[in-house]
Amino acid sequence: MIIYETQSEKETFKIGHQLAENSKPGDIYCLLGDLGVGKTVFSKGFATGLGITEPITSPTFTIVQVYEAEKPLYHFDMYRIEDEDELEMIGYEDYFYGQGVCLVEWANNVEEVIPKNAKWITIEKDLEKGFDYRKITIK
Repeated sequence: MIIYETQSEKETFKIGHQLAENSKPGDIYCLLGDLGVGKTVFSKGFATGLGITEPITSPTFTIVQVYEAEKPLYHFDMYRIEDEDELEMIGYEDYFYGQGVCLVEWANNVEEVIPKNAKWITIEKDLEKGFDYRKITIK
């Protein structure tokens, strides 16, 4: 387990960037955290670390957004997913076992389909340590 503590969006962005730089095709990163905790900031850093320059948004309504790069990014948002059948309809296995890197927000909603080798990232706030403080845990 690795724990990072950040004090700004810029630092949270940088952690995502560094993690992506060290990723390999086929890697799956599961991103957990409450609304407003910084998952999108982290995701933007992650995408930049893969060399993606286009704007990154949370794919809440599309479920998956594909960003082309040397290592493509398959960015999932499982917030609205209610069962595995919905994932089957979008062909999630093609992404999970493809040549890109998966970043899966709200992965706890579909934990039963997440491969065992996935890396789990949790972002948490602690207002006692400051408004911009984040604890990022990677397992």
